[in-house]
Amino acid sequence: MIHRRVATEVREALRWQPAVALLGPRQVGKTTLAQQIGSEMNAVYFDLEDPDDRDKLRQARTLFDRYEDRLVILDEIHRLPDLLLSLRGAIDRGRGRGRRAGRFLILGSASLDVLRETGETLAGRIAYRELLPLDILEIPADPGAQEALFVRGGYPEAFLAPSDVVSFRGRRDFIRTYLERELAWMNPRLPAETLSRLWTMLAHAQGALLNASRFAGSLGLAVPTVNRYLSVLSDLLLVRKLTPVRANIGKRLVKSPKVYLRDSGFVHALLELPSFDALVGHPVAGPSWEGFVIENLLAVAPERTRAGFFRTAAGAEMDLVLDFPSGKRWAVGVKWSRVPRTTKGFHLAREALKPDRCFLVGTGPDRYPVTDEVEAISLRELAAELLARTSPVPVP
Repeated sequence: MIHRRVATEVREALRWQPAVALLGPRQVGKTTLAQQIGSEMNAVYFDLEDPDDRDKLRQARTLFDRYEDRLVILDEIHRLPDLLLSLRGAIDRGRGRGRRAGRFLILGSASLDVLRETGETLAGRIAYRELLPLDILEIPADPGAQEALFVRGGYPEAFLAPSDVVSFRGRRDFIRTYLERELAWMNPRLPAETLSRLWTMLAHAQGALLNASRFAGSLGLAVPTVNRYLSVLSDLLLVRKLTPVRANIGKRLVKSPKVYLRDSGFVHALLELPSFDALVGHPVAGPSWEGFVIENLLAVAPERTRAGFFRTAAGAEMDLVLDFPSGKRWAVGVKWSRVPRTTKGFHLAREALKPDRCFLVGTGPDRYPVTDEVEAISLRELAAELLARTSPVPVP
């Protein structure tokens, strides 16, 4: 079993909060992690995709009071979001009897923002944690593992498959299942065939500026419909829209977000690229690497870090800008090269952004100064530096 970094955070949060929500895409290991923690805490488990378990929860108040002295795991909470409203009463009744922490572990396949909107009444009673696909710091520190993570993506079954072929077929099957089952359930008005075409178009446009009009024209849809589809995919943690950073530099800035499929393995499966050899000569290799680097860095960035990119009409460009809660700013350029080099546009962006630190991330393992202001660094080392900035979970 691969150790998931968030496991420690979940255990610690359960020590001081009555409820913890563990959110992330389907098939990233939420249930496995929850059951592991549950076995340590004598938990009772309910799968809200199971009709029998849903029936049991029709009498939620009675059920929650019966298990007041045990951790209750509620899997796939987005299937019954109204159940969150029942948790407040159970938590408050338990507090009155001295049961203040470790009551509920909630699992869901939607974004933090979606569940927070649903569970506003749990303010002060719930902690939120995300379990994302595997990142560079959760796998062995060797070039082969990094290459496999990039090609196959971070979903555990895809990454751990016995071969690239098995991984590729599994990802294709997963995409098909998601289109036909999960997304159709979330919004029946989203035809699976149309979504399949949209996903493939997004893979081809990995890392490009969002052009909803072009997507709409190719799909025969209205622009608002395309934007609605993208919002659903974003809420399910499958698509990232990276917004542009504003700067008062007196130049015309790009205003459209850049759009990425968040898992590189999905990009490669949609474009029929089953191996590194197939990927290396494809035009998507560079943009896919860029998205891969961004996802890995954001997975370990401190909470409340604001992420964006910078681009002007004159050609200045920085792939990732990180503004930390401390007020510090880091700028990151991403290059599909073992020996990354700066460009004029990179330096123009750096001068406009005035970051505290500036990095170039290539595909190689070496770290060295490029100029007095810019350092070339491997993805693993930069991710480790970002993780070191993250404050530990406070425990009373």
